[in-house]
Amino acid sequence: MNLTADPHRRLNPLTDEWVLVSPHRTKRPWQGDVAPVPGPAEPEYDPNCYLCPGNERAGGVRNPRYSSTFVFDNDFAALKPGVPNERVDLDASGLMVAESEPGICRVLCFSPKHNRTLATMAAAEIQTVVQTWQQQFRELGSIDWVNHVQIFENRGAMMGASNPHPHCQIWGTYSVPQEPSKEFAAQSAYFSSRNCCLLCDYIELERRHKVRIVAENPRFLAVVPFWAVWPFETLVCSRAHIGSMNEFTSDDSRQLSAMLKQVISTYDKLFAVPFPYTMGFHQSPTDGVDHPEWHFHAHFYPPLLRSATVRKFMVGFEMLGTPQRDITAESAAERLRALAGD
Repeated sequence: MNLTADPHRRLNPLTDEWVLVSPHRTKRPWQGDVAPVPGPAEPEYDPNCYLCPGNERAGGVRNPRYSSTFVFDNDFAALKPGVPNERVDLDASGLMVAESEPGICRVLCFSPKHNRTLATMAAAEIQTVVQTWQQQFRELGSIDWVNHVQIFENRGAMMGASNPHPHCQIWGTYSVPQEPSKEFAAQSAYFSSRNCCLLCDYIELERRHKVRIVAENPRFLAVVPFWAVWPFETLVCSRAHIGSMNEFTSDDSRQLSAMLKQVISTYDKLFAVPFPYTMGFHQSPTDGVDHPEWHFHAHFYPPLLRSATVRKFMVGFEMLGTPQRDITAESAAERLRALAGD
């Protein structure tokens, strides 16, 4: 089988799911949706932005005149604490089941400046963001009923960001959500059968092959995973076996800051626009149990496919069958790697 020319499918060992790869379709014509080109650059301060310092938020609370990172409980949170622990099974059928889901949802503004993204912030400023993530992960994870802490960023209107002021969200949940649950099961099974870490072995394999690596530093590695679904998807992994930010040294936070800046800056160079993406960290559960199987990592899921205006859609066969991609992980990595050192 020729992985650069023949249609084939690839296994994602983190989720035990498959992706269909069709490299022969890269030259197909496109007459579908074309997104608008991003507008002009944002100002440093926007009096109408509900995340800028001193402004009133949509919920009526006024922001302090913060000068660094700023964290607050989401005014329109998807989850709330104090929900009674209940389970409903209508008619005892097992077909209409609901469970209560308490949680805490917070927003973290990266900077008081409305136009400062992680790509344009100085490394020291990003390190402050990373340290705030560490504090929030530790604080939320220490709550006895919070079993998972999800840190994620939706960048750009294309990814549903409701405000252009650079920010992320931090959710502490009672249950471990679906995606990390699948990864937990896969990592646990691998560890049980081989007495070693799935991602440690995967990182070592990628470092031998080299073709999918985008960038690396002494503590972290960025790679277009062999099983990538999104065109320029990347996986950022700690090179050492650590489970969460609770185990970070000061060097870890510094090196992660440098890696995030490099990855996002590289994305921005690809089509010469602020690159939209969803990014999130998958860390060990905060259930008070040791998790030697878990390996700290982050996923970047960007939608752009051919240009700043043509994106990948998950529709048709992908919604009803299996996710599918045209450009291979290897060719995507080659393009990103060429820009990563600029």
